[in-house]
Amino acid sequence: MTKPINLPDEALQMYTEGVEAARLADGHNQLEHLRVQELMLRFLPPAPARVLDIGGGPGVHALWLAQQGYTVDLLDVVPLHVEQALAASRLQTETPLGSAVIGDACALPFEMGSADAVLLFGPLYHLTRREDRLRALTEARRVLKENGVLLVMSVNRFASTFDGLFAGMYADPDFMTMADQDLVDGQHRPPPGKPYFTTTFFHHPFELRDEVLESGFTVEALLGVEGPGWTMRDFDEGWADPERRGWMLHVARHLEAEVTLLGASAHVMAIGIPRVQ
Repeated sequence: MTKPINLPDEALQMYTEGVEAARLADGHNQLEHLRVQELMLRFLPPAPARVLDIGGGPGVHALWLAQQGYTVDLLDVVPLHVEQALAASRLQTETPLGSAVIGDACALPFEMGSADAVLLFGPLYHLTRREDRLRALTEARRVLKENGVLLVMSVNRFASTFDGLFAGMYADPDFMTMADQDLVDGQHRPPPGKPYFTTTFFHHPFELRDEVLESGFTVEALLGVEGPGWTMRDFDEGWADPERRGWMLHVARHLEAEVTLLGASAHVMAIGIPRVQ
């Protein structure tokens, strides 16, 4: 398969190095992981509904949903991710994935109206052009049943600002330039040779909402995933303490729909329902 023209080369290279497989088990990503699981169980139709995990990476969420009784088909543009998902699926002998294939979020190989739910947790922030993001969302609308549900996640426009402030990265002038540009137009471009996140697009929360609306959905909810807890400087110590971990989750749950604090989360999730044509 040829690489889709809308995926930056540097992003493909980063994922080909295998960085994604353990990401959700590290640092503040653990809060993202647990909160995404909570939101999936809340908004997905009951198992054994068919879920398409588009841009599902090595299959962390897909494999977990399969264990909960869902029928899950994974698609990802990175061949290594699909290989990893298939290898892990083979180990889940009683709850394997339905399939895992290489593919493009903007041109899904699934039939119209064939899915009860679609997850778009990775593609939108790697589609730096608005027309490509709308295409991916429209494709999700096409493959969903009329009573289906879309769960779509974006990286927050303000993520670099918070990360730089609380982790001290503003000491690097190149980081400051990059983070300030994020605030201007969401086009995140790391300086060459620096270990910052790859070429991406960071949504303003309302921009995510508007793109979902434009693609044929109503927006049932717009939610902060992590809340402000991901910015804690001693996050690992706090997460290891059951009581403090409980505080972080409590705050994330109670502030998730507070519109004035959506920008405090590293990720925002929109819940979309297909609009009647």
